[in-house]
Amino acid sequence: MRTLGIASLVCMLTALVLAPAQVVPLDNPGARLRTWEVGEGTRPLVLLHGYASAPQEWLQFVGTLQPGATRRFVFPEGPDVRPDGRGRGWWRLDLSSHLDATGLPDLSRTRPPGLAIASARVRTLLDEVLTRLGAPRQELILGGFSQGGMVSAEIAFRSGTPLKALVLLSPTVIDEASWREGLQYRRGLPVFLSHGRQDEVLPFASSARLAETLRTAGLKVTWVPFDGGHDMPRPVIDALNTFLARVDQ
Repeated sequence: MRTLGIASLVCMLTALVLAPAQVVPLDNPGARLRTWEVGEGTRPLVLLHGYASAPQEWLQFVGTLQPGATRRFVFPEGPDVRPDGRGRGWWRLDLSSHLDATGLPDLSRTRPPGLAIASARVRTLLDEVLTRLGAPRQELILGGFSQGGMVSAEIAFRSGTPLKALVLLSPTVIDEASWREGLQYRRGLPVFLSHGRQDEVLPFASSARLAETLRTAGLKVTWVPFDGGHDMPRPVIDALNTFLARVDQ
């Protein structure tokens, strides 16, 4: 799976050069996960990277994402190292075992054994970060790209973790029946959901269906389809900035 849909390696290196002192790697002993954090704010915006990626790949977006001065970027590092050593994940993801007639994976009727473990570990991390920052629990914004979005949705729809908002970037639906059961407890939750129509990794149709499901259940959905692949292009960033500004009004 592609990582964050990086605009270019140059963008990432530029982010590192422009603000090296602001990027702080921190160990979180309870969750046994490292986070890369940027900013002086006490209200966390936690973004989980995709499969075969790394938290540092979010740094290219630090200059373009604008969550507000009281927010702190928190980029956790997935615990699972790929066998080839190329990037990390939240659990060992085998999409090829779930391909449907379209040639893309359908996880809506399956429950990967590593998902619950990943979700529990990230929830522990969230508690740790909130306690360390002294932030009110209801001020947490959680999200992620691709596999990171799957873990974020799992936490939102299958736990009672307080959330200010949820950000899902090019995810897919997992264990759809169980996610639907949890939606009644998230009525009114602001959700940002984006996906590329030409995505060749995870199906666009899954996210489109999820957007409608969330709306029907009473969540406040900002749905941003775009012409592109497994990526995070500038129009998505612009729409996400508008969403974040509205959430924190």
